[in-house]
Amino acid sequence: MNAPLNDTPGQEPHHEAPTDWITTPVEARFLRGALDVERTALGVRPHRLPSWAREQFPDPTLAMMEAQPSGVRLAFRTRATAVELDVLHTKTVYKGIPPLPGGAYDLVVDGRPAGRAEASGGNVLTIDLATQAAEMRPGPPGSVRFGGLPAGEKDVEIWLPNKETAELIALRTDAPVEAAPDSGRRVWLHHGSSISHGTNAEGPTGTWPAVAAALGGVELVNLGFGGNALLDPFVARTMRDVPADLISVKLGINLVNLDLMRVRAFAPAVHGFLDTIRDGHPTTPLLVVSSVLCPIQEDTPGPGAPDFEGGKLRFRALGDPSDPSRLTLRVIREELARIVAQRVAAGDANLHYLDGRELYGEADFAELPLPDEIHPDAAGLRRIGERFAERAFGDGGPFAV
Repeated sequence: MNAPLNDTPGQEPHHEAPTDWITTPVEARFLRGALDVERTALGVRPHRLPSWAREQFPDPTLAMMEAQPSGVRLAFRTRATAVELDVLHTKTVYKGIPPLPGGAYDLVVDGRPAGRAEASGGNVLTIDLATQAAEMRPGPPGSVRFGGLPAGEKDVEIWLPNKETAELIALRTDAPVEAAPDSGRRVWLHHGSSISHGTNAEGPTGTWPAVAAALGGVELVNLGFGGNALLDPFVARTMRDVPADLISVKLGINLVNLDLMRVRAFAPAVHGFLDTIRDGHPTTPLLVVSSVLCPIQEDTPGPGAPDFEGGKLRFRALGDPSDPSRLTLRVIREELARIVAQRVAAGDANLHYLDGRELYGEADFAELPLPDEIHPDAAGLRRIGERFAERAFGDGGPFAV
């Protein structure tokens, strides 16, 4: 990978003479993976849910998660050998625990990784997980720069941070740019939890859906929302309306650790979610994926709670395992397998089920344990992406060509 030229995050990069640069406003035509683009005083902010859907939830956590552009990238064609992006980013930190990864911008040239850098400046949002109190420290806009790109015409992507919001101000290059043409690749629409969102990913191309999309040769639309894979009807309606060639829904961990519903409500909610998606995609390959292994909630229901003992964040499950009305990961897997089998038998031949433990199971937990008892580390996420690509996009898989 090329080293970023702004070696010291927080400092403004050195700019060459202004006449060397062509400034291009960031517009929706340059963005892939975003479902809406909000105009701001400085530029544009990409969103992963449309405006009508954002109006239907008052939860500030989901509002923050959908505005973190996991899977969103700028895509353009150019002969430029140096690229700068002016941004105002907002980094989220959690009181009392070390900062999570996720603030990087990844450069991809002609489909190959070509650099990683962090933006200078920016706001800092500090959240107290124990009280949910939040405090914003404003900061100035900054820039992220990549140099040493190969000469000649090429397709360039800048993948935006998966765990920061980003207000995109302007793109500067040393040669003209045009929006990248349609790649002709199939579009994969995915919905999931923080594991799909990319908690602990080393960078935006290191989330497991990004890894799987690269291996599968598809265009990703990632609706992975940290803490919010909750069978929300507005998410199902959004997925119904998004053009897609392949669709996957990964369910389990958030429903358990939020203790959101009981066993009685779960199956009808899943059927309703799938019915809505099928209203817009009646024959599209649709893969239902259950949670990866999470020992603390395999047989213990939620709610889950953060534990800061020893100065390190870990989660623990607080529910009563003897209560048969409560959801656990084991119960959810059994129900999802039953629901999919029932719908296939009723005629939905393009519906499929994948047990998440095939992506990360007991042997993986022994080798790559969950640092906070819920989220895989960067190596674990990459393994999940590789396994998903093999099982979904490989020969005989539901997404095979």
